[in-house]
Amino acid sequence: MEKSLFLTQVDDPSADFYIHYTEVTKFETQLHQHNKSQLLYAEGGIVHVFINDRHWYLPARCYMWIPANQIHSILSYSKNITLYSFYFREEDDYHSFYTKTAIYFADDMLREMFMFAKKWNGQITSKQRTAFNFLKAIKSILPDLDTNKLPFSVQHPFPKDEKLIEIGTYLIKHIDRNFTIEEIAETFGISARSLSRRFKEQMGMNYVRFSRSLRITKALELIAENKYNMLQVALNVGYSSLSSFSNIFLKITGVRPTDYAKMLHR
Repeated sequence: MEKSLFLTQVDDPSADFYIHYTEVTKFETQLHQHNKSQLLYAEGGIVHVFINDRHWYLPARCYMWIPANQIHSILSYSKNITLYSFYFREEDDYHSFYTKTAIYFADDMLREMFMFAKKWNGQITSKQRTAFNFLKAIKSILPDLDTNKLPFSVQHPFPKDEKLIEIGTYLIKHIDRNFTIEEIAETFGISARSLSRRFKEQMGMNYVRFSRSLRITKALELIAENKYNMLQVALNVGYSSLSSFSNIFLKITGVRPTDYAKMLHR
């Protein structure tokens, strides 16, 4: 894995912190790693993060903690999304919070701190006292905000099987349709029994759960865009009933879609 100039700057031992933010309509990185821990925050849209053969979904108004030296890649197709990345040098007296990959909701105070840090960019050293102390403060309060952890585990295994990748792409493209496994099996020329076995063996989940997670993930993105009412969101992700959509959303995320919308747009 060749190291880019950007990663060389991030890992520069003379820099205590590194800040990077970008406003994009599409963002994609190759697999990479760095010796600093990363806090990734999404303002708008949804970000896909791939770590250790797992696919994480980072919704708007949430941040993800990625421990140092963790190989990962990042992808987003959301429109008008702003990504904030804060890189922190490892220390010996780490709280257990800093050793695990997880996604958390950014409350109003933390969000404002992220916004304020936009005034800086690039390497930060102790000589830049204001920026240095501010970033140190962000890092130090994170364990105390552990209660803001999202109630759902927005991740699932990422398929390596080419046929399952093809099927996943097809489902995303037709996210407003609610296909049965028999319909998908017929479309892709494979028996329903064989396809079911592939999902269980390679994904650790059945087809219904995989399809449902894709639709709810798309719903998270649509809610963040704030262009549709909740019934329209439900229809756009393949649910004909608002109540059934709300119940499935609650089952997967732990919150009602209306409550999630309030968290984002209050």
